[in-house]
Amino acid sequence: MRAVKTKRMPRAVREQQMLDAAVRTFGQRGYMAASMDEIAELAGVSKPLVYLYLNSKEDLFTACIRREAGALAEAVRTGVRRELPADRQLWDGLQAFFAHTAAHPDGWSVLHIQARTHGERFASVVAAMREEIVAFVTQLIAVAAREAHRDPDLAEGEVAGLAEALVGAAESLAAWANATPGVTAHQAAATLMNFAWAGLGNLMEARPWTAPLADQPVTAAPGRPRGR
Repeated sequence: MRAVKTKRMPRAVREQQMLDAAVRTFGQRGYMAASMDEIAELAGVSKPLVYLYLNSKEDLFTACIRREAGALAEAVRTGVRRELPADRQLWDGLQAFFAHTAAHPDGWSVLHIQARTHGERFASVVAAMREEIVAFVTQLIAVAAREAHRDPDLAEGEVAGLAEALVGAAESLAAWANATPGVTAHQAAATLMNFAWAGLGNLMEARPWTAPLADQPVTAAPGRPRGR
């Protein structure tokens, strides 16, 4: 039998074809269950060619993570218009985030699930991407505080915590939206914006939520035991 000849194409194009097949396979089957044979077949190339281009399954998975992380971060960056107010920038960023994760569910699965559960080598790439997005959101919250002219010196630690919470909520909501039929990127972004920005707005207006007095920490008076 004669070997089947594949159409010649530039190396960069062929490599992206392999990465497309790998992202689909890793995203749907998981890192451990995915096989190089399956990826090669889906890409329409031989398994030796996959190894020639990308060395090993670990290197192939790392390349997938780097590509998908870079694409998501770029989508958020390019989706935001810096000349707009902070709330509009956040809205545009959220829409870009949810639109990208909805359009690339396998890539999101690779980033949100697979990369985080199969070792530090993979998780560190996702962590770097996440830090970039958290830094972007932190800046937006800080800008919003300045624009409000009410709390321009909002504590740095509080801003960072709010950004972490917002990004964490976006990640969870994206996973939910991708698994729930009929939920659009616009709806997901609006849900999070309504959930988050109303609270942020109150904070900027110096109207933060406070715990009921009954839940406040109790400080015992000097020399007197607490309780009975």
